[in-house]
Amino acid sequence: MSDSHPFLSHDFKIKWSTLTPDHIKADVTKAIETGKENIDAVKVITPDEANFENTFGALESATDDLDRSWGRVNHLDSVANSDELREALNEMLPIVSEFSSSISLDDDLWKVLKSYSESDAITTLTEIQQRFVQETCNDFKAAGADLDPDSKKRMFEINAELAKVTQKFGENVLDSTNAWELYVHSEDELGGLPESAKTGAAEDAKRKGKEGQWRFTQQFPSMYPVMQYAETAELRKKIWEGGGTIGHGGDHDNTEQIWRILKLRQEKANLLGFSNFADHVLNRRMAKSGTGALDFTEDLHSKISESFKEDMNSLEAYWMKNTGAESGPMEPWDVAFWSERRRKELYDFDDEALRPYFPVDQVMAGLFSLTSKLFGIKISASEAETWHPEVKFYEIHDTASSEHLGSFYADWHPRESKRGGAWMNFLETGAPSPRTPHLGLICGNMSKPTGDKPALLTHNEVETVFHEFGHLLHHLLSDVKIKSLAGVNVPWDFVELPSQIMENFCWDRESLDFFAKHYETGETIPSELFDKMIAARNYMSASAFMRQLSLGKLDLELHVHPERYLGKNLDEVDREILVDYKAKLATQGPSMARRFNHLFSSPVGYAAGYYSYKWAEVLDADAFTRFREEGVLNQKTGMSFRKEILSKGNSRPVDESYRRFMGRNPEQAALLERSGLA
Repeated sequence: MSDSHPFLSHDFKIKWSTLTPDHIKADVTKAIETGKENIDAVKVITPDEANFENTFGALESATDDLDRSWGRVNHLDSVANSDELREALNEMLPIVSEFSSSISLDDDLWKVLKSYSESDAITTLTEIQQRFVQETCNDFKAAGADLDPDSKKRMFEINAELAKVTQKFGENVLDSTNAWELYVHSEDELGGLPESAKTGAAEDAKRKGKEGQWRFTQQFPSMYPVMQYAETAELRKKIWEGGGTIGHGGDHDNTEQIWRILKLRQEKANLLGFSNFADHVLNRRMAKSGTGALDFTEDLHSKISESFKEDMNSLEAYWMKNTGAESGPMEPWDVAFWSERRRKELYDFDDEALRPYFPVDQVMAGLFSLTSKLFGIKISASEAETWHPEVKFYEIHDTASSEHLGSFYADWHPRESKRGGAWMNFLETGAPSPRTPHLGLICGNMSKPTGDKPALLTHNEVETVFHEFGHLLHHLLSDVKIKSLAGVNVPWDFVELPSQIMENFCWDRESLDFFAKHYETGETIPSELFDKMIAARNYMSASAFMRQLSLGKLDLELHVHPERYLGKNLDEVDREILVDYKAKLATQGPSMARRFNHLFSSPVGYAAGYYSYKWAEVLDADAFTRFREEGVLNQKTGMSFRKEILSKGNSRPVDESYRRFMGRNPEQAALLERSGLA
């Protein structure tokens, strides 16, 4: 199997070099055939024969081969994209979509499952088996299992088109990001840029055959230092304008994709009896409905609106004072630059001063030490084939039992074949009994090594590493008897709690000392520099808070009230929705919706769910108060978090898991206090 069908191989340490595009069609086709056979076996089970194992249990494992093979294909599409891979993926995409849709829309299968779920036998099942039956039935209903034949036919068509259009959206973002580059010919234009940024740009140009020049791209480690530090406004303007080309204009324009996706999602929701797509996807999440999520967003907006205005008014006054401008508003390419300059003046603090204390390998080693102490685990590097030479492989073992809990890959630096952003994913969910290890991965687009220096991260990048590692722990420390309820398979407004709570450890002195050590001397961050970092933490915090709210607001408005906006100019729609959520600037840029992969690069993704980041911030800030009260590195507290949150997945309602850890429901106060906005 592993030689002739490498994408189907059960090898825990994946042989990535064998996963070539020419195998995709045959392997995924075989996986679908196996899935069909397994589904057909469930469909002929009679009521007298039915038990958990041959109905819901059999269904859960029916598509394991497809989940494995297609998951690997999509992972490679994210980290090692190529024309050959893209062609093979797009050839199989409609076939996979059709088969996946057919499962929940199969009348015969649904009759077997529904009959068993309504039988007296359910009362004899374990609690987690009963939960799986209920969750699966809810999944089927949400996918359209109870629709009439004509509606099911249309649902098939919608799902197939959504898969195709959202895939194209993501490809357009990647291609337009890679299409933009800027070469600077004179170092005089780079005044103010940190040496790390200049060295990286020079090395990038050299790799492209342009030695003696400096190359800038729209990848975050390349473009953001320009926006933050470059003294030449014209250079900042060019970078800002380049950002506006992502998913916008020419062959890679995503405008029509967005409107088509919104129409299809709305039609899907209507078929299922919901007034809008947000209500459809949120009715089983903590917010319960689109209105509930909007109310949450608007309530927080009302609490920070005045602070946001004060932030921007103060910055504009500072800009006018230092430039001689008689009036505002500022240009968008001036905001980050003058904000950073004002922060330096107010706090005598520069992010770049922290970089030497965050070499990526040391950050990872310290992160491992910290989480090992908290959660009773041991993390060690291991040998395994990877998809790129920069990727590393690790194992996690339980300290007490030495059990191998899981392994993971870490891929931290940008490449043209790799999508932007940072993410965690899983490649295998281990068998529950006897337990076998889980397999996951964490990826990012962090600062690269430059010259003879290791990769030195910004503090923000360190937070991102911790964030994604929190997601990873949520999956690898999962201990749930049914795979589909394990790990990160929880409601999306809860899934960010384990990730975001980890970011808190990047601000605590005791925990920082585990990983923040100078790459040359090994010394920890000096007290004076640490004090400045803490003092500057909430500088412009209302602006950062408002940006997250604005992204959630845009998402929700488009998915709750699409009829208000369909057919209009997308940029005007963006400005209409966010009139009270954005600063007034001299030049209006194109809507970032065209590059918003979270919302539009998969059939569901974070659509109508981006508010989850702020929702989970309420949870993480509140939950971290227990760590502060009992000791940030108190293992008893950490083990309680592992037991009640990280290990439980969706084996019980997530609000119950939160109450088990905290002893009460969440409260907003801690988030507002942490942000300096109480």
